[in-house]
Amino acid sequence: MPRSTTPAGSDLLRVDDQLTEEERLVRDTVRSFAKDQIMPYIADWFEAGTLPRELVPELGKMGLLGMHLHGYGCAGMGPVAYGITCREMEAADSGLRSLVSVQGSLSMFPIWKYGSEDQKNEWLPRMAAGEAIGCFGLTEPDHGSDPSGMETRAILNGHDWVLSGTKMWITNGSIADIAVVWASTPDGIRGFLVPRGARGFTSRNIHKKMSLRASVTSELHFDEVRLPEDSVLPGVTGLKGPLSCLSEARFGIVWGVTGAARACFEAAADYARTREQFGKKIGGFQLTQSKLAWMLADLARAQLLALHLGRLKEAGTITPEQVSLGKMANVRAAIEIARQARTVLGANGVTLEYPVIRHANNLESVLTYEGTEEIHTLALGQAITGISAYR
Repeated sequence: MPRSTTPAGSDLLRVDDQLTEEERLVRDTVRSFAKDQIMPYIADWFEAGTLPRELVPELGKMGLLGMHLHGYGCAGMGPVAYGITCREMEAADSGLRSLVSVQGSLSMFPIWKYGSEDQKNEWLPRMAAGEAIGCFGLTEPDHGSDPSGMETRAILNGHDWVLSGTKMWITNGSIADIAVVWASTPDGIRGFLVPRGARGFTSRNIHKKMSLRASVTSELHFDEVRLPEDSVLPGVTGLKGPLSCLSEARFGIVWGVTGAARACFEAAADYARTREQFGKKIGGFQLTQSKLAWMLADLARAQLLALHLGRLKEAGTITPEQVSLGKMANVRAAIEIARQARTVLGANGVTLEYPVIRHANNLESVLTYEGTEEIHTLALGQAITGISAYR
């Protein structure tokens, strides 16, 4: 048979053929939305360091906010459908995927999992509709990878909780209507719902960042904020609460970064087929083809890993160590693809006319947040040896 001369796409192994009809519909819907409503503007948003808040209700109308939760106005979709949404959003920009995953996995999930019925009924329908934005307050200026050392405190004074402390690097922080804040109490770490406008609660945006610029990143400060007794999440005490939320969000990252990687690979492949040097297309040079081949191999492995973890999550058998492996491996693969794509594009690779440098910069943040690469490496090391290297 004659060898095909049709250029290979970004899904050479036809991983998406394994998706259900419903999952393909989610893929096509989110991809179309990103193409029409995000891609024409994202370079300008990134350069200006802005995020149009009016996008949030649109995401709500599509059922993408808290889409993997059931009831309370949430779509009740499966883990793979949620992963696909993260993938297609991050193919546009990591900042937009962060908005979706922080809303659904870090803000809505703890209310859904650990909140009272009153808390669920008050917040989840509005958050699912995009009428209210949430944020997740765990990281502190001096306590990132080790949340057990958090200094934010809450004490019960009469019928009120009094909350004091500072949280740092909080996505959606200054635009959030409700903050899920984790604090140390005499009984252990607890989660609190802190509404916008609570007396003593202030926020400020973090500026001069060169990554996730199309995303709001904030510092939150709590100066003896008085909260009613029922503002605490009643269903969990201890680090299990915030860590379970992070595991939900990390699953979204496992999928999301494959979208960023795909966008970089496709930009490099398209450029190689059209850019001419030395009288021929650069895609005809062996070094360029070698780069593209390894980029595609890394992308294929990441796609397969994401789908496999998605099916494990559907079956209810996924473990935190498996999520750590996915986060660690897929983010590293995506960064390597972005960097190789930048070299294929040459000087054009550092301009916002192409998506590559934007994705590369964003992925540097994704490498660090929701568990640094080092922390996930040690989590896997402990799983392998049975010995903790944290302390």
